[in-house]
Amino acid sequence: MSSIDLSARRAGILLHPTSLPGPHGIGDLGAAAHRFLDWLRSAGIGCWQVLPIVPPGAGNSPYSSWSAFAGNPWLVSLPDLAAHGLLDRADLEPPAALAGASERADFGAMMRFKGPRLVAAADRLRSDASHPWHGKLKAFEAESDWLHGTAVFAAIKNRHGDTAWWDWPAALRDREAGALAAAEAELADDIARVKAIQFFFDRQWRALQQAAGERGIELIGDLPIYVDADSADVWLNRGLFDLTPDGRRKAVSGVPPDAFSDVGQLWGNPLYRWDVLAETGYGWWIARLKRALELHDRVRIDHFRAFSAYWSVPGGASDARSGHWVKGPGQAIFDAFEAALGAPLPIIAEDLGDIDQPVRDLLEACRLPGMKILQFAFGGESDNLYLPHNHRPDAVVYTGTHDNDTTLGWWLAAGDKTKHHVRIYYRIDGNDLVWDLIRGAYASPCRLAIIPMQDVLALDSRGRMNTPAVAEGNWGWRMRAEQLRPAHAERLRGLAALYQRG
Repeated sequence: MSSIDLSARRAGILLHPTSLPGPHGIGDLGAAAHRFLDWLRSAGIGCWQVLPIVPPGAGNSPYSSWSAFAGNPWLVSLPDLAAHGLLDRADLEPPAALAGASERADFGAMMRFKGPRLVAAADRLRSDASHPWHGKLKAFEAESDWLHGTAVFAAIKNRHGDTAWWDWPAALRDREAGALAAAEAELADDIARVKAIQFFFDRQWRALQQAAGERGIELIGDLPIYVDADSADVWLNRGLFDLTPDGRRKAVSGVPPDAFSDVGQLWGNPLYRWDVLAETGYGWWIARLKRALELHDRVRIDHFRAFSAYWSVPGGASDARSGHWVKGPGQAIFDAFEAALGAPLPIIAEDLGDIDQPVRDLLEACRLPGMKILQFAFGGESDNLYLPHNHRPDAVVYTGTHDNDTTLGWWLAAGDKTKHHVRIYYRIDGNDLVWDLIRGAYASPCRLAIIPMQDVLALDSRGRMNTPAVAEGNWGWRMRAEQLRPAHAERLRGLAALYQRG
């Protein structure tokens, strides 16, 4: 957390670091990220919102991860490691598959290229006691109480060919002391490499965080409410999750049928044993939120409504239709957060989807800002809470989110009724619709307005980041270096001045 004033009228950009330009298949935390901070400042932007910065999981999703505490190793900048003597310049030459600018990330080629180089840099640092970072690595290991167990999990999982932990030999699955000691001895080098690569991430992220603070730019993170079944978090804390004795899920997360899917969304995460978490004072959740707020100025909690009530689907179900609502922990967990971390909590609540009055009441009781999406505002009645005249200052307005189509893609697919409503509401002809909605977000009473970078660039559906309920082909959009134009910054800066946002 920082001392940045979170109550002022501010504007932000939503862009995940993987979408930045860069030489090795995806964006990273190196030079392009720092240039983006400079561009944000020139645009009068005070906030940079990212998606979860944890290691990505199935489908390269940042919302699926083997650790809720670790950083994404693929975001580590190799040129930065070379500049500090941990790689040779020859190591940075990308293969043909990664050469040249691309609007789509090549996750597979990137991992094949970066993986061995991250290991080589880790080994070089570990073996060189005279390196300036050697002592800092040891300090990082000592200070990060989440690190050792997470690294052990990653090393064992890699040794077993990425097999899910509940299919490991029973002694390792159940974390028997003798089996763990033997595995840690056998895999000592692998465990140490995981720790060193996490140190690289932490060092580069903290440098970016410092650079953002020097420019007065707030970093907004993203915290998925659930964690993966096949994760260090569940393996290390089995008693906190609703599992069978052999570690399998009794029931799983999801949402009922909605606008995105007629059969609902079956996410498959294990459900929390909220009664056990309450008995422990919500200690694991507090540690998770604390870690997130060490890395960001505030965080958006995804699927906030599950704190009120969550959709529980029987394990083994083929879709989410057979689920039912179960009461969540409610205000008690937020009282615990405030007791541990102070108030007000620097949290944005993702209150989208199937929202009922108890969810609204919880949001009000916890004094948290919710989200207003302009793409959801039009085509209906004037009491639609997403329409700007119904916005409250203590909310966050977006043109769209990472789960929506780009605003141009949405407009091109919108029906006549929706288009007519937009035109008469804003008194526009629709010929510059994307920037008209950006202006609408800036003009909103909401103190914080967030614009996806794809909308700043007025991209069509090819720039979409994610399509919910679709497993493959997401998360890959990238911005080319030449798209980061001064003209866009000037236009945003004008809106910031006009609507008193910074």
